[in-house]
Amino acid sequence: MQQARPSHYCRAAALNPYPLQPEPRPLQPNMHMTDALLSPAVGAAMCCASAGCVGYAAKRLRLDGSGDKKMPILAVMGAFVFAAQMVNFAIPGTGSSGHIGGGVLLAGLVGGPPALLSISVVLVIQALFFADGGLLALGCNIFNMGVVPALVCYPLIFRPIIKKSATSRRITIASVVASIAALQLGAFGVVAQTHLSGISGLPFSTFAMLMQPIHLAIGVIEGIVTAAILCFVHKMRPEIISGAAEVAVNRGGAPMRNAIVAVAALTILVGGFLSHFASSRPDGLEWSIEKAVGGAGPEAQPGIQPKSAAIQEKIALMPGYDFKKAGEGAQEPAPVSGISIAGFAGAALTFLLAIAAAFAITRARKKW
Repeated sequence: MQQARPSHYCRAAALNPYPLQPEPRPLQPNMHMTDALLSPAVGAAMCCASAGCVGYAAKRLRLDGSGDKKMPILAVMGAFVFAAQMVNFAIPGTGSSGHIGGGVLLAGLVGGPPALLSISVVLVIQALFFADGGLLALGCNIFNMGVVPALVCYPLIFRPIIKKSATSRRITIASVVASIAALQLGAFGVVAQTHLSGISGLPFSTFAMLMQPIHLAIGVIEGIVTAAILCFVHKMRPEIISGAAEVAVNRGGAPMRNAIVAVAALTILVGGFLSHFASSRPDGLEWSIEKAVGGAGPEAQPGIQPKSAAIQEKIALMPGYDFKKAGEGAQEPAPVSGISIAGFAGAALTFLLAIAAAFAITRARKKW
């Protein structure tokens, strides 16, 4: 049976099935759902659902005419989220790690629909150029990490807490609560999608009992990070946060370019430097699967999954955020320069594609 490229959550076990003698874990593992967790039917259905939501977000951005104003912050924050997702932080006492999703953060800055477009750009670039997350699973990843925080948690949790007064206290509470909710719903989405796909090796109740608590811890940390960034931006340009929440505010603060330059500098710092200190522990999804099945995760089934993996292997410029090696495609842990270049390149691609998408939507509004 032809087998797809080992997925991020079972890579070590696929290389060595004996848990007592694990293979070294890559320095920068993949971070999202891969095709082995899904049936083709569920993967295709989620791709259609996510495509519909992205289309709705594009229509909203086109109709409200805010693309020109939000384009700079939308692009630079998308680049920042790409870089930030490369930095896995350890979860104390668990042996696991996590990374921010960025959906609530983006929505707090630009609003729900633009945030979904931005996070979708991040996930597409990660899948195509860095083989992070499967092509079949792209719809699930966009839904769990983009649609849920941007179109559900932001309008139903974040905005009502902010209400008519975007104070630091309200921003902090809204960020933490919305981030926790987004991570909990997204994690449950992974469990439900896997269950609907008939992955019998991951029992629904066991998988859920592992996924929900670990992503609760990740959600708390993401909420704190989100609150810190949003409060910083709010002090510099208060209308950015309040404008995203569609409430009135007195304009003031530093020039917009100062906020954009600050975020751009932070993106370079995170992608080029802090990514070297990312935790090598398994992320929340990988950790949950390893605990549920005792090591090895589900294997890709014959059919569309190996074909999807083969396409992704050809397209990816830096699979696993590392340089490609000649020969059979085997990789060693990435050198420092490899991680930095992946961070810079991914952030730059995200910035350019987000600018292009926003520009195309704005142009479409003028023509129609």
